Amino acid sequence: MSDSPAITEASVESAVAAALEAVAAARSVADLKAAKSDHVGESSALARMNAGLRALPNDQKAAAGKLMGAARGRVNQAVAARETALAQAEEAARLESERIDVTALPRRRRQGGRHPLSLLQEKMGDIFVGMGWEIAEGPEIEHEWFNFDALNFDADHPARALQDTFFVDPVERHVVLRTHTSPVQIRALLGRELPVYIVAPGRTFRTDELDATHTPVFSQIEGIAVDKGLTMAHLRGTLEHLARQMFGEEAQIRLRPNYFPFTEPSAEMDVWQPHAKGGARWIEWGGCGMVNPNVLRSAGIDPEVYQGFAFGMGIERTLMFRNDLTDMRDMVEGDVRFSEQFGMVV
Repeated sequence: MSDSPAITEASVESAVAAALEAVAAARSVADLKAAKSDHVGESSALARMNAGLRALPNDQKAAAGKLMGAARGRVNQAVAARETALAQAEEAARLESERIDVTALPRRRRQGGRHPLSLLQEKMGDIFVGMGWEIAEGPEIEHEWFNFDALNFDADHPARALQDTFFVDPVERHVVLRTHTSPVQIRALLGRELPVYIVAPGRTFRTDELDATHTPVFSQIEGIAVDKGLTMAHLRGTLEHLARQMFGEEAQIRLRPNYFPFTEPSAEMDVWQPHAKGGARWIEWGGCGMVNPNVLRSAGIDPEVYQGFAFGMGIERTLMFRNDLTDMRDMVEGDVRFSEQFGMVV
């Protein structure tokens, strides 16, 4: 071949020396691969000289072929040896980087767990499931009709004001962040066959400042039962069972007359804690009453045939009473030391 270098001992030795130098200089398997391509590949000097054997006179081919074979063999052996050495070095480096000192002291990490509010919410839900009730859920962004109108709130009721309720812009859409979980009760009455016995736990939103006893985002659990023949006695029995499950078998409740738009008659519920820190006490726990006939009519239910009772209490307040907590801000600040008090149950 006209472009093939002359095959002489000097030219062959020069090509081999350059190849061996490049192979020895390779610091990684990738470097070696590049050196092999440059000095042994099809475009390398050795490859082109080897291709030129075909153009030599017959009486020169044997000697030149022997010379080329020895040269290529030296380079290939050097490449193989260097490849083995580099592979072993890279494997050793990888193993060293992954080495674990089993004698070293472990890094101690705090075990995470679920928030005590979530655990208490599930516990309260389980109590009602044990009584044959169902747990219902609904959207946190709610239409004003479900949040107020269907619950018998007058158009000028103070709770509907911007200073008490978060409205979603534009206000003309009448969409709010729900102020209680009562809209879930309306959705349940509209979508389920009677009788209905459901509890609705979940987050609610009001424009309160965050302080020791208030937070703009808080959790409620509300319940509603609609059936034939229900009375305040059924309501009281249900709430007494819940109170004893929450605060101990000696807990008692009392109902004080009050007013709520969605119940009539309505009552404020207090619970007696005989073993509270600082001494036995009555504490206000939530509101309750018989479902207002207007609420039943909003859901298309005849109040002459069906009666219902409803109740609701804050889960944060319940946690405070059960564990003698004094500052609601501890529940929302995400400090793991707060949750550790409750035994970090995963």
